[in-house]
Amino acid sequence: MGNSALKSHLETSQKTGVFQLTAKGLQEFPEELQRLTSNLRTVDLSGNKIEVLPPAIGNFLQLKSLTLNSNRLTGLPDEIGKLKKLETLSLNGNRIQQLPPTLGQLKALRTLNLSGNQILEFPPGLGTLRHLDLLDLSRNQIRNVPAAVSELQTIELNLNQNQISALSAEVSRCPRLKVLRLEENCLELSSIPTSVLSDSQVSLFSVEGNLFEVKNLRDLEGYDKYMERFTATKKKFA
Repeated sequence: MGNSALKSHLETSQKTGVFQLTAKGLQEFPEELQRLTSNLRTVDLSGNKIEVLPPAIGNFLQLKSLTLNSNRLTGLPDEIGKLKKLETLSLNGNRIQQLPPTLGQLKALRTLNLSGNQILEFPPGLGTLRHLDLLDLSRNQIRNVPAAVSELQTIELNLNQNQISALSAEVSRCPRLKVLRLEENCLELSSIPTSVLSDSQVSLFSVEGNLFEVKNLRDLEGYDKYMERFTATKKKFA
């Protein structure tokens, strides 16, 4: 991409606080953006070939939304934790295997999209994200959901299309969790903790495409209680 095109993008961004440059074959995070660290609120560099997010990302202190879907990122720098105003971090379709512990410092974060990466283990340390509405970890390679999941404050947890065969009963203790998606995993009926049905806030529990027929959920203890929450939620939004 020519310098003049980038220059006009930068001039516009200085006024609007938005920098969007998608599907342009960029191989690295544009260094020129450093001039706009105090202006930028939204950056979208989706559909490029960026492999590394530089530590300098930590300088963009006004950033509210950072989107790098469909790039080639394998990880994130620790400096990401400095973005205290960040509300949306979207990294779908990259090659990320694990997350830096500093991610837990993003106190304003509401949406964390990590679908379609190469994450093998459920990410620890996200319980400090008190305002999280959505944690999307679908289409990864996670095999189990550990007890530490109980710390999560998210309202929706999407784990569709992983390789999950073990689900900790502690998931029922997530204080704000209303939507739990576990479609197309490797769960047996016996792996479903009944506390999710009988003793949680979950009002939408989505488990199609596992190693049992969904109708057999009805045989589990607590199913009636779950259906009460499910129906009440449905009525609320009807």
